[in-house]
Amino acid sequence: MRAVIALLLFSLGASGASNNNTIIALVNENVITFKSIENQLIDTNSLDEKLEIIDSQIEFILQIEKANQLGINPSQNDILEVLTQVANNNNITLEQLKSYPEFPSLRLEILNRLTILKLQQIITKDIKFNLTDDEVNLNCINTINKKNIKQIRVAQIIISQIEKLDKTNNNQEKAVRNFLLKLSNHITKGASFDVFAKLHSQHPSYANGGLSDWLLVDNPTIEMFDSLQEGEVSSIYANKAGWAIAIKVDERYVDPNLEKCKEKIIYKKTQKFYFDWLKDLRDSAYIEIYTDKL
Repeated sequence: MRAVIALLLFSLGASGASNNNTIIALVNENVITFKSIENQLIDTNSLDEKLEIIDSQIEFILQIEKANQLGINPSQNDILEVLTQVANNNNITLEQLKSYPEFPSLRLEILNRLTILKLQQIITKDIKFNLTDDEVNLNCINTINKKNIKQIRVAQIIISQIEKLDKTNNNQEKAVRNFLLKLSNHITKGASFDVFAKLHSQHPSYANGGLSDWLLVDNPTIEMFDSLQEGEVSSIYANKAGWAIAIKVDERYVDPNLEKCKEKIIYKKTQKFYFDWLKDLRDSAYIEIYTDKL
């Protein structure tokens, strides 16, 4: 394949960079043409600036390539949600947005951005950073206000539908509630909430026994969770993913400014981890840049 690309490059080379189809870089089995980044190159004044744009395109190609290898694809709902937001931001309907000639390229750009975002999430999902006191003191000393607020963690069993329910029966809510009630009764009698969550919950949190992140006690549902006694199962409640039951797992009092500062530190560490991973990906790739074509 690279021999074919090289032959193509040779046949195009005589026309120089003025030919929009001129290949200016190879990335594994992919090519970067002058035309593909022409708009970005318009305002550049130096070779270094052009190389920065090409480097960015190389990293883009490598990430999309890796995402394809891993079978990463954003859902149609995710794409639709972003498109709807774009339409709303421009005070037009989604149908109006789709009528624009630029819509296919816009949709492709959104697809690519969401794909790379999902790739980043997958590469970094198992990374855990334990911050040292020195790191916190160095970065967060000016954010501490010593005004603590309450947070809790809960475990939930969330069910959206009963799969074996007769399709002619539209009363999914009744069937789900009956099933959750049975689970609740078993848990009250001593069954493991964690085990039931892993077996029956239809939410991604099932893998962790239904355990939530830390939640701020600031709305009626969270206040209801907070009122639960140790081991007490909540009443059945509506959830955006269906219906659910929950137990209260833990509580703490924190300085919200301090927690935000810690999150920023962890975010920076996570970004560095991903950029180091991307550098390794680039180091292992076949890359050739033809600076004479610029």
